[in-house]
Amino acid sequence: MRLVQVTVPAGKRDTVLSTLDDDGVDYVVTDETSGREYTAIVSFPLPTAAVEPVLDDLREAGLERDSFTVVLDAETVISQRFEKLQAEYAENQENGDRISRDELTARARDMAPSLVTFVVMTVISTVVATAGLLVDSPAVVVGSMVIAPLIGPAMATSVGTVVDDEDLFDRGLRLQVLGGVLAVAGAALFAFALRWTGVVPLNASEVFAIGEVRERLSPDVLSLAVALGAGVAGALSLSTGVSSALVGVMIAAALVPPTAVVGIGLAWGRPAAVVGSAVLVLVNFVAINLVALAVLWKQGYRPDRWFKLDEARSATVKRIAVLAVGLLVLSSFLVGVTYSTYRTATFEEDARAAVAAELAESDTTLELLSMDVEYEDFPIRRPTRVVVTVGHPLDATPPPLADSLQRRVRDTARPPPLPALPVETNGNVRVDVRYVPLDESRGS
Repeated sequence: MRLVQVTVPAGKRDTVLSTLDDDGVDYVVTDETSGREYTAIVSFPLPTAAVEPVLDDLREAGLERDSFTVVLDAETVISQRFEKLQAEYAENQENGDRISRDELTARARDMAPSLVTFVVMTVISTVVATAGLLVDSPAVVVGSMVIAPLIGPAMATSVGTVVDDEDLFDRGLRLQVLGGVLAVAGAALFAFALRWTGVVPLNASEVFAIGEVRERLSPDVLSLAVALGAGVAGALSLSTGVSSALVGVMIAAALVPPTAVVGIGLAWGRPAAVVGSAVLVLVNFVAINLVALAVLWKQGYRPDRWFKLDEARSATVKRIAVLAVGLLVLSSFLVGVTYSTYRTATFEEDARAAVAAELAESDTTLELLSMDVEYEDFPIRRPTRVVVTVGHPLDATPPPLADSLQRRVRDTARPPPLPALPVETNGNVRVDVRYVPLDESRGS
């Protein structure tokens, strides 16, 4: 529910009150005595969905935009006329429970913080996320998402498009670009400082082996679902007037950690290894903007002036088309990563079976203890080395197995019948064997 207060210009009092009567709105009129061009202040309660249509009717009746209009939250309204009006709008689902266009624009402006605040909060959240990734702490990474001010610029861009507010659109777009650059630069500088001072005495391979970092190096197509869900949730939370705090965390979850991983890769001098994270950041930015824009347009938000409608529709369609094409191109990368992950998993399974078969044929006393596969840097998921750990009796000398196992493993990667595709190995995957003597008297 909302309580609306409008100032009535001279000569418009009867017209404004007549419009409210026609709309079935209960109101209170107070004389305006400031001596300016206004003659009265009209206060009236409205259901949330009725604010926009009633204000549109008042503007058509001659209420100027320069008039003083305030929309406030109302806890409770006790009025038979209001209950009747509420029932009418509950039956008419055209506007659903969305807030008015003016409220939407005001909220979008408020959610896009000032430049100084945005810069400081973005850098802090990125530094915290980088620290959380390097110490492998999910709790710290989540904490960085809470303080990231990323929902505001994304929503401002979408709202500015649908209501034809170029200033709001430009502001949101600039903040998003600035936020992305700041996040990568902040993470890279902080990670480089940690590396240079020896606080994190790890090489690149060890850093990329950290769980929180590793899971963001090879994003699959499921990562797209997070960004799409975040964009829809952000637009709905904004347009219905509910709290956007938790939705902001969801949007930050799609953007902050992979951005920090990009900075970490730059700090350790391995930019090729974080290509996947960089693509994931772009995919998430595009997906969030695309679905937020589509949701707001679908909900019926339009410019308040009819002669701007065609311009807003054209801009919306063009931007949706550009974002959709960009998302399609970038998502094809994620699809490729997903399929590559499937192929490598299949290769590892087949290679393990081949190694086990070779050991069984060579010597039944041998035991496969473990098998590890090393790959080239992402995005090329090409196995380069297979390390097989073999257990043998304490008093026996194991046979040489490296050559025979290498032939078996390379045969595993040969092209099978379509439609399955093999893992790329270039035929030079190396197999190293480690022998571990086992005491047969040991317990299980």
